[in-house]
Amino acid sequence: MLRWFRVLAVAEACSWAGLLAGMFFKYVAATGDLGVKVFGPVHGALFVLYGAGVVLSAREAGWKWGTVALGLACAVPPFTSVWFERRMAAREPAPRTA
Repeated sequence: MLRWFRVLAVAEACSWAGLLAGMFFKYVAATGDLGVKVFGPVHGALFVLYGAGVVLSAREAGWKWGTVALGLACAVPPFTSVWFERRMAAREPAPRTA
């Protein structure tokens, strides 16, 4: 699950980038709202999946409640999901190789 969590964190951050770019073109450049129409639902779905990934990864890795709350809160500001994922990856012991 932790590998999927990494993928979800990066995907959620990328969807943030797409949504922010779409909002720039919609509100600043005033060239249309296609980016928001495309990346809005994509980001919404990845936001929910990221939240589920935090909860499931917490169960697997035994994170404390405060860590889970921080992970869920990191879904809100842009790109902090990647920061949180890197922080949790640094805490995990290195996998053993045979």
